[in-house]
Amino acid sequence: MFGGSTPTPTSTPTSTPTSTPTSTPTNPGSCTAPAWSATAVYTGGNQVSYANHTWQAKWWTQGETPGTTGEWGVWKDLGACSGTTPTTTPTSTPTTTPTGTPTGTPTTTPTGTPTTNPPSGKRIVGYFPEWGTYDRHFNVKNVQTSGAADKLTHLNYAFGNVTGGKCVIGDSYADYDKAFTAAESVDGVADSWDDPSGLRGNFNQLRKLKKLHPNLKIIWSFGGWTWSGGFGQAAANPAAFAQSCRALVEDPRWADVFDGIDIDWEYPGSCGLSCDTSPASAYKNLMAALRTSFGSDLVTSAITADGNPGGKMDKADYGGAAASVDWFLPMTYDYFGTWDAKGPTAPHSPLTSYPGIPIQGFDATTTVNALKAKGVPSSKILLGLGFYGRGWTGVTQAAPGGTATGAAPGTYEAGNEDYKVLKTKCPATGTVAGTAYGFCNGQWWSYDTPATIAGKLTYAKGQGLGGAFFWDLSGDTDNGELISAIRSNL
Repeated sequence: MFGGSTPTPTSTPTSTPTSTPTSTPTNPGSCTAPAWSATAVYTGGNQVSYANHTWQAKWWTQGETPGTTGEWGVWKDLGACSGTTPTTTPTSTPTTTPTGTPTGTPTTTPTGTPTTNPPSGKRIVGYFPEWGTYDRHFNVKNVQTSGAADKLTHLNYAFGNVTGGKCVIGDSYADYDKAFTAAESVDGVADSWDDPSGLRGNFNQLRKLKKLHPNLKIIWSFGGWTWSGGFGQAAANPAAFAQSCRALVEDPRWADVFDGIDIDWEYPGSCGLSCDTSPASAYKNLMAALRTSFGSDLVTSAITADGNPGGKMDKADYGGAAASVDWFLPMTYDYFGTWDAKGPTAPHSPLTSYPGIPIQGFDATTTVNALKAKGVPSSKILLGLGFYGRGWTGVTQAAPGGTATGAAPGTYEAGNEDYKVLKTKCPATGTVAGTAYGFCNGQWWSYDTPATIAGKLTYAKGQGLGGAFFWDLSGDTDNGELISAIRSNL
């Protein structure tokens, strides 16, 4: 999922995306942006020069070298440049000056409907990316105004970081320091700098959301595509790691906000952005330690969807860990994408196999069957859905399996686009393996629609699965088309 300094933006591709690491910092040339500094703090929108390219930060970051974290990384490559190395140092601290005058009067009078479980008792879990507050301008308030808060049973806040064997804050500015204006706030009341609680940022907005929806559970997710590199060290002393996580999640400043923890380790005993060499028992032991520390609070985990023999799912004891988790969130999306730049074009979230699928077994049905075979109860498996699409350009064939020249342009990342954009930019022209695709202007995109979600949830109910989850809330329409389809069909 969109990873951790993260993001895992979306989940980890099950076939490994390629990225081109840069080496030791080289002369960035005559780029007008300041030279990148390993010690400086950058927030979304900051630009730097590094390795003869200009880079723009997508969210808060410190110490992450531009060009080394791949598609899901914090740095967006704005292109090459040449000349003299800039010598200025970027500003290191996000400003804490209020952007608006705090006021105690709401600009609107929000009303909240207490969240209730779907009639079936199934879980509907949506990820909220902490970095949405930057370029995306997607705030917790949008979860309320779209109607999503009425339909969710659980919201996963992504991500906290894992480093030094501990759970740590991912982005302090977005998490608890940013001052939201009245117009940006869930309840229409601006953050006050003399509030006795001292809490601002997304955490305070989540607190306000829970006040309107007292049955909504909020879970703090740790790791993701970018921040999973620290799990190996954490697994070496799982009890100490679990204690650190409990202390952070239950910090007195926000103890009332969170109802548990979600672990997004990409991937134990296998490779994601970095490779892990932990033994197969490490994941089970880590989850058991978290259960001990968190007691009756929620302990969940986003996991690999690679259920092929010898694949990522065989590298850790997911069946043994099932006793410690409330549910698993297998990332049944990103099976295929533009890390294979020339194609073949293929749906990134197939429910089933189909003739011509590039890799047999890369489909949700295989994933679910593999987990069941390992002893995971159906009720502890949630079906994963993507609220975004993946696409190629330079395509001449409407049906899946065509060649391409590269990744199609996207608003934030090449080859990736939100559903809310694709529904009009490249409407669906066909379906395959239980998901949709659109062929338009030489581009080929795959994504789920309300109709394909309905079909996938028919499958989920037939398998006795515990519900559905999705990455992520910011990809849906302003009126929540996709989450409405989940609620209606689950």
